[in-house]
Amino acid sequence: MICPLPTKTFSAGLLAICAFALAGCSNMTTQALNSNGVRLYQNGNYVQAAEQFQKAIASNPNSGNSYYNLASAMHKNGKLYNRPEDLKQAEQLYNQCLEYDPDHAECYRGLTVLLSETNRKDASFRLLEGWASRSPKLAEPRIELARLLEETENFPQASARLVEALAIDPHNSRALTALGRLRERSGDTRQALADYQRSLAINRFQPEISARIASLQAATIATTPIITPPNQTRTVQQWQPNVRY
Repeated sequence: MICPLPTKTFSAGLLAICAFALAGCSNMTTQALNSNGVRLYQNGNYVQAAEQFQKAIASNPNSGNSYYNLASAMHKNGKLYNRPEDLKQAEQLYNQCLEYDPDHAECYRGLTVLLSETNRKDASFRLLEGWASRSPKLAEPRIELARLLEETENFPQASARLVEALAIDPHNSRALTALGRLRERSGDTRQALADYQRSLAINRFQPEISARIASLQAATIATTPIITPPNQTRTVQQWQPNVRY
């Protein structure tokens, strides 16, 4: 699509239409540049990806996604080649992303990881707690806090945050999967299985969760006690999962 520039002879209405068309072209250009950058990033070409993301920002300086993408590329390059200056720039870009998109979950996750990797775990918690406080109707801040709490082995608090997230969004598959993992870790395999099954019902594109469900079901069947009724042949009682949805 070629977007013509307006001329002085255009009427006000035509100028408005052309301005709208130019904005549409800018968005298409930004999306195309970001898509190209993502492909390069996935192939490990972080420097070339960063160039595409920089062009996307130049095309649309208000795109939070472009700042996040560039931050991710700089973050990865900084870690890979031990370049502190790239990590510093990545941190600035993550914060710019949040200026334009205050609830950008992936950006919060990337910045939290960077802060933790640079020995600022306390700052990671403050960042996510501030987000949760500013966005009380969003489940994502609680899920990210739970992930960080799990990494620091604070499993009870992690579970509590996930329960809060599910109170806000009962159909959040990420929260259900994470809660299932914590419950499985604690030995509550029956409830873990129920959480996994609910999560998979919401989002069936989770092969690892399908595998965990199959494993837990097989383990449960294998450990089901054999009951011998009086004067009858010994039989195995088939266990039925406790599905709570």
